[in-house]
Amino acid sequence: MTETTDISAPLPPAVERFVLHWGDLGGQWGVNRSVAQIHALLYLSDHPLTGEDIAGTLGIARSNVSNSLRELLGWNLIRRVPVMGERRDHFVAEIDLWEMITRIAAGRKEREIDPAIAALRACVAEADADPALGMVARRRLRAMLEFTETMESWYGQMLHVPRGTLAKLIRLGGRIVKFLPARIE
Repeated sequence: MTETTDISAPLPPAVERFVLHWGDLGGQWGVNRSVAQIHALLYLSDHPLTGEDIAGTLGIARSNVSNSLRELLGWNLIRRVPVMGERRDHFVAEIDLWEMITRIAAGRKEREIDPAIAALRACVAEADADPALGMVARRRLRAMLEFTETMESWYGQMLHVPRGTLAKLIRLGGRIVKFLPARIE
């Protein structure tokens, strides 16, 4: 039989510390603290939780919990799950770390990188059409666009690398450089 956590009881110290820390990190990453805390609580929970469970456990207003759950659903980091005999919505978090990180990266790319590339392309086109603009600014805009497009291309390539291979590449870290030609320009 699986041991379950009593939501009405105080959180175990390690869980509380993780929830608070994840909330602080969320703020540093541009994510609302409540959203990050709810994500952390659902990630560590061994059973589905309702919005009421979450509000009571974290001491967050129910309206804030509802908005935060909508945001987490939008990022595809949590999902609703049916619970027999219950009419209220219950939620669980994605627990596969690779999948979670992939979804976060996809969301950030869509919300941040894609608009940046579009803006940079427009700036480069405008700069190329402006004879009054100096070469330094023109070169720097193009360099920033090329770098951003290169990183976007690399991201797309990494999505198709099998997880096991990707994990090995990550563990190799800087040691992989010894397999490359001595001088890369």
